[in-house]
Amino acid sequence: MNRTLILSTIALLVVSVSLAYFVWFRPSQAETEKPKETAEKSKTAANVIAAPGVVEAVSEETEVSAGIGGKLKEVTVEEGDTVVRNQIIAVLENADFAAQVMSAKAEIETLKSQRETAKARLIQAKAEKLRIINGSRQEERKEALAGYEQTNAVLENAKREAARRKILFENGDIAREEYERSARDLAVASKRSAEMGERFNVVNAPARSDDLERADAAILLAQSQFAEFEALIAAAKTKIAETEARLAKTVVRAPFSGIILRKRLKAGESFSPENSANGIVTIGDVSALRVRVDLDETDVAKIREEQRAYVTAAAYGKQQFTAKVIKIGQILGRKNVRSEEPTEKVDKKILEVLLELDPNQRLPVGLRVDVFIQTE
Repeated sequence: MNRTLILSTIALLVVSVSLAYFVWFRPSQAETEKPKETAEKSKTAANVIAAPGVVEAVSEETEVSAGIGGKLKEVTVEEGDTVVRNQIIAVLENADFAAQVMSAKAEIETLKSQRETAKARLIQAKAEKLRIINGSRQEERKEALAGYEQTNAVLENAKREAARRKILFENGDIAREEYERSARDLAVASKRSAEMGERFNVVNAPARSDDLERADAAILLAQSQFAEFEALIAAAKTKIAETEARLAKTVVRAPFSGIILRKRLKAGESFSPENSANGIVTIGDVSALRVRVDLDETDVAKIREEQRAYVTAAAYGKQQFTAKVIKIGQILGRKNVRSEEPTEKVDKKILEVLLELDPNQRLPVGLRVDVFIQTE
């Protein structure tokens, strides 16, 4: 029994001495590895700049709005849809504008018809003045001259016959009745000759001033009416253009090809230009992705364009997304990327740096990431 107690005591002493040696004399594993870890951290701090960032589309986020306010008739896209430039995204209620366009077009057709009538009157008035200036046609002049000459011949015959019968009557060779009949024939022939002479003078006479004045007045009136319809048609065309412009503003189109990031309004809701900061949809061109980085002012001397970098995100674990520096800001400002921690300093000076993710590197737009820029 005593021997067992002695052996147990010796074993206990050996264990105690061993423990004391490991605790007090042998350096711990943590202490042994500490210099190595510090060196690695020092190397990392020297060669890599770490900073927060946020993923953006290459076009940044663009709010797409309508040019006028109104109620949405339809929104043709959903979040995540791919759209091409000028694709219809939404349409406002526009039946009134469409009706106004149709009415204005009908009005302009009526005005054009009235303008053609006024143009015809103008042409007629000018032709009438030209007729007055030119006088009768050559054929009319010849006809009048021939008629006048014929009546002159008849008149001369009537004069000779009347003179002959006067002598015969005075000699008693014919009766008074026969003599008086020749005198009447002479009077008729004389009147007929005078009438044809007047007609020839009228046909052959130059234009009268009063006729020309009436023709000029008719032309001025026709020109005024024609110009009035020209002005009315021009005003109607302007009205159509304005109405069509308002109608076009009710159709919302994609400003560029991209992806619908957010759909803010749906059919039946109203849009107001005063709230255009929040559009109908938010679109972004994600054919390439960028990361906007808030670089601490203490690191600005180390940054250069084309430096390689990678980003990580809590949602993707240790996965790294490669990138490169493409643009460096020229002025310091306040932080843009917020962690939403209550203790975060928002007045800290930063320099904006823009990275471009390598092709096929896909991350959600707006995701906050940690950025590591390699300075060597």
